[in-house]
Amino acid sequence: MIQKECAAIRSSFREEDNTYRCRNVAKLLYMHMLGYPAHFGQLECLKLIASQKFTDKRIGYLGAMLLLDERQDVHLLMTNCIKNDLNHSTQYVQGLALCTLGCMGSSEMCRDLAGEVEKLLKTSNSYLRKKAALCAVHVIRKVPELMEMFLPATKNLLNEKNHGVLHTSVVLLTEMCERSPDMLAHFRKLVPQLVRILKNLIMSGYSPEHDVSGISDPFLQVRILRLLRILGRNDDDSSEAMNDILAQVATNTETSKNVGNAILYETVLTIMDIKSESGLRVLAINILGRFLLNNDKNIRYVALTSLLKTVQTDHNAVQRHRSTIVDCLKDLDVSIKRRAMELSFALVNGNNIRGMMKELLYFLDSCEPEFKADCASGIFLAAEKYAPSKRWHIDTIMRVLTTAGSYVRDDAVPNLIQLITNSVEMHAYTVQRLYKAILGDYSQQPLVQVAAWCIGEYGDLLVSGQCEEEEPIQVTEDEVLDILESVLISNMSTSVTRGYALTAIMKLSTRFTCTVNRIKKVVSIYGSSIDVELQQRAVEYNALFKKYDHMRSALLERMPVMEKVTTNGPTEIVQTNGETEPAPLETKPPPSGPQPTSQANDLLDLLGGNDITPVIPTAPTSKPASAGGELLDLLGDINLTGAPSAAPAPASVPQISQPPFLLDGLSSQPLFNDIATGIPSITAYSKNGLKIEFTFERSNTNPSVTVITIQASNSTELDMTDFVFQAAVPKTFQLQLLSPSSSIVPAFNTGTITQVIKVLNPQKQQLRMRIKLTYNHKGSAMQDLAEVNNFPPQSWQ
Repeated sequence: MIQKECAAIRSSFREEDNTYRCRNVAKLLYMHMLGYPAHFGQLECLKLIASQKFTDKRIGYLGAMLLLDERQDVHLLMTNCIKNDLNHSTQYVQGLALCTLGCMGSSEMCRDLAGEVEKLLKTSNSYLRKKAALCAVHVIRKVPELMEMFLPATKNLLNEKNHGVLHTSVVLLTEMCERSPDMLAHFRKLVPQLVRILKNLIMSGYSPEHDVSGISDPFLQVRILRLLRILGRNDDDSSEAMNDILAQVATNTETSKNVGNAILYETVLTIMDIKSESGLRVLAINILGRFLLNNDKNIRYVALTSLLKTVQTDHNAVQRHRSTIVDCLKDLDVSIKRRAMELSFALVNGNNIRGMMKELLYFLDSCEPEFKADCASGIFLAAEKYAPSKRWHIDTIMRVLTTAGSYVRDDAVPNLIQLITNSVEMHAYTVQRLYKAILGDYSQQPLVQVAAWCIGEYGDLLVSGQCEEEEPIQVTEDEVLDILESVLISNMSTSVTRGYALTAIMKLSTRFTCTVNRIKKVVSIYGSSIDVELQQRAVEYNALFKKYDHMRSALLERMPVMEKVTTNGPTEIVQTNGETEPAPLETKPPPSGPQPTSQANDLLDLLGGNDITPVIPTAPTSKPASAGGELLDLLGDINLTGAPSAAPAPASVPQISQPPFLLDGLSSQPLFNDIATGIPSITAYSKNGLKIEFTFERSNTNPSVTVITIQASNSTELDMTDFVFQAAVPKTFQLQLLSPSSSIVPAFNTGTITQVIKVLNPQKQQLRMRIKLTYNHKGSAMQDLAEVNNFPPQSWQ
């Protein structure tokens, strides 16, 4: 039917049928509203606009507004027609032209016709003034530089008694204030007049024919409140002038109807956006609190969103509505539920942490899967920030892992392990709780991973039943191994979880006494696993049972207390060059851990070949021998220093020999000559604004030791942070890196990082070095490799 009618209309258009053109275009507009193509009627609209009959013009302009936009060239033909009609003797024709220009006028049309619009804005005809004001809004949006043209015409607009003119005038002033700071400053003097208009509306009623549900002209009230919000923002005088009227609107507006709630919501937004009094802000938040009790879901959602924006500035006032906000967590609407969850986390502080976490954990139990990840993450952050005790912190995180372990972030497992490790007095309690938590249930993999790690570390405490915080359970060594073996064979266990379990079993070989043979058997079985990660672990652990059995107890001893890396604060820990060195404000000794091993080994893998000697980090003389054992184990049979292997040491405390030059620090003589030896310096690296220079000196205590001082400078406009310098030399040399002076290379060459390298060259061979540089610059992590072969002969001969 549509196709037949379109064909008939096309035929009529081709025949230039003026009698039915208006009716045919009207039919075409109806088809367009139904979604059918009607573009072939565009030129017919122009013909109707050019007609002298009002009925034709009305349909023609309506068609132009619906079928044309500024992307089509046809609308250029309309400019003259609109200009003529703007000067027409009939106000209704002028009104049609203003509506069309305000709807689809392009920037070119607006420039050409702005003068006519400004002229009509000054006319005494209120019918035309209200349409001209809305058309001026469109002109300003298209051509902002024409704004000043309309400034004289706006002077008397607010004195107008006509509702339509007053309403559109407020819209025009709002548009001008939003787009120009100069206009904003100019119109601030109108605040008392706007306050007076608003007061008349709420006190005496402005125009009964515009009442809605007993409220006088709510649309005009909302528009005035929005304009006051813009005028009062960041201005003390304007804000002071409108405080009283905002309080009147907030207290006198009827809340039983949705119209009143709309006005109250605009009032709240205005109060929060201007420099209002504290009592007025509390009143606004109380209004939002009442909104939370409304049956309308939209009003509740709007209230939660607004409270979320204000909670940082008016925390105590929002706290009064905490119970109502928490009740919204039980709402059936998912949007309200999400907003309530976000607001609940924003309300958590040290005083209410226990109660809020209880509610949020209950919500975590019952919420939909799409909420669990965000909720678990929020609980972790809140617990870390406000935990009243370590036991409560551990219990809370374990509860989350038990409830939503599959949804937690990747860093949840290492963070909890670190928390447990640092809570020495809670080890027995924690391992017992975790053991009971995974009995027969391996579905929550992060929980199983933490449990396996803790059982491996503190399995002896579990078996001994030393828990004082709760009634200890009686567990045998075989029962503990049964659990870990069942984790290994469970089809729910991931490869990472199996790795945790196998490592835990291996650790128990030094903590248990009666089941070592069983542990050996389990480890040997996985030496042929199809999982490469498990196979590698098992092969290495088998080697510990055989070739390196004398080192096993030292390698598998308990982990030390872990230091958490922080970016700001007095206890900043900076990891550089294979060492963990505390920043100047830290007074604790450097923690002994596996970091040196991993970084040295990473560099070996990176540089390739088996003739490279790894970096040997500076170590205190009291460093436990286990760290050296770990390094030996990781590097296999590589001789770290080129010196003869260490003699067998007692099985319980293996000793690792140190290169002679590493002990220079114990000598009473100076390490190197203070007087320059005349060895020329070299530029080892220069790229991307980073320049590294080597200067050389000879050691006093050992002529075979060359002391190289590196100086790193940065010529770019931004600092280079987290700077790490690593180096490797052939196996005939020995190399030692001392701690750098800083980890930040200042911009514009305003400072340097210095670091000392000692190289032992007993055979006086030509020195070669490979270096690896890592740092952060302009928000990106940078990494580069280089080879230094231009050492001066004096540095190694």
